[in-house]
Amino acid sequence: MKPAALTSWPPALAGTPAVAVIERAIERSRLANSLLLHGDNLGTLAAMAHAIADRLLNDPRQPTQPFPPKQHPDFFALRPAGKMRQISAEVTRDLIGRIQVSPQISRRKVAVVYEAERMNVTAANVFLKTLEEPPASTTILLLCTRPYSLLPTIRSRCLHFRFTDSGTEALADADETARAQWREALAAYGDWLTQLAAGVVEKRAVAAQLMGVYGFITRFNAVLAAATDQAWQQQKAKLPAELDDDEQAAIETGIANGIRLKLFSEIEHATRDHAQRRLLEGDAGARRALVGAVEQLEHDIGLLRLNLNAATALESFLLASLRLWSRR
Repeated sequence: MKPAALTSWPPALAGTPAVAVIERAIERSRLANSLLLHGDNLGTLAAMAHAIADRLLNDPRQPTQPFPPKQHPDFFALRPAGKMRQISAEVTRDLIGRIQVSPQISRRKVAVVYEAERMNVTAANVFLKTLEEPPASTTILLLCTRPYSLLPTIRSRCLHFRFTDSGTEALADADETARAQWREALAAYGDWLTQLAAGVVEKRAVAAQLMGVYGFITRFNAVLAAATDQAWQQQKAKLPAELDDDEQAAIETGIANGIRLKLFSEIEHATRDHAQRRLLEGDAGARRALVGAVEQLEHDIGLLRLNLNAATALESFLLASLRLWSRR
């Protein structure tokens, strides 16, 4: 009987050095017990994990009945749940109990933890013990868009692979309207910073600067919503039919989080560009303002993992920028 075709690698990643390393390790039965797959797009990470699981569980050298990876009896999954989208200690212990048993039909077992950074503190510590002494014949794949939100001890016990999509622009999948709106928003943000640095103190100008904060937030929200919807519709059309609602919700959330982080990254780049222009013009204070702005932005982005609203994080950053860039 002809072996069933294995799950394809994501098209944007096929043939990359990281995939080649993983393929060779699987062929030589030398793949690490615990892998951390991280990047901006949870859908891409999930596709990588399923391709790895398929090759481990449906090894063509083994005379077993092939199954799609997520339907394989030796495939186990752990993902966030509830309104807070957290991974609790209870479900983590349940997964650990299930992977302790011997494989049913394959020589190996595979456990995939989706959005691993959403483990609460108790769950993370429970899971750490499993990484320290992994069950026999078991490969654990942790999928994460924010690897530094994980416990350092968890990160240190995994082999890391970073996977990025081919498009580097935040709105690579959005239509021209959304891209144009974002370009206009970034241009308005740059003009706003220039006005702050000019040191205008009239009450009307101060009010306009404050209104600029909320105008930019409104544009940000509109662009984020439109880009997320467009990217999700494109991704949804490519998903396997057997995905359940929870899996689809996780992928959609990953897409939204990825676009959101890229938009914030482009705000940081726009801030750096403004600072460089100020420095070339002899404004020595721009260096101090840039350092403070970047630190504030990183702080506010970090709060997003605690389910802080993106608009609230952006508002915090912009209000801090009012103080940092304004001349006194």
